Amino acid sequence: MKISQSSGVPIYKQIADAFRTDILAGKYSQGEYLPSIRELAKDLRISVITTMKAYEQLELEGLVTASQGKGFYVNAQDSEMLKEQHLRKVEDSLLAAIDAAEIAGMSGGELIETLKTLIEMRDQ
Repeated sequence: MKISQSSGVPIYKQIADAFRTDILAGKYSQGEYLPSIRELAKDLRISVITTMKAYEQLELEGLVTASQGKGFYVNAQDSEMLKEQHLRKVEDSLLAAIDAAEIAGMSGGELIETLKTLIEMRDQ
């Protein structure tokens, strides 16, 4: 896991985002434990409090559950919920692309054509 001190995104959020992406992509299976809070803090050279905040964020989202004395484990993921979360991520990314396109002076049509071109390039 890569953490950037200069990204402007809080470290706990970077950690939560990385785990969220991995969980939603199926890299962690149901019941699998995340690295311990202390272990992750040591590996990333950050505070235990920061790591705990990231795990608590994931717990609030329903992705993990705390088990007393054992750590945090991955919850079963409902396929509809996973799809909805991925759709939300797509929408957020597209909104960010729209904002960037406006700043760059692109029209809606130019943005759509750029998206079509990128899709075609990826499918090849």
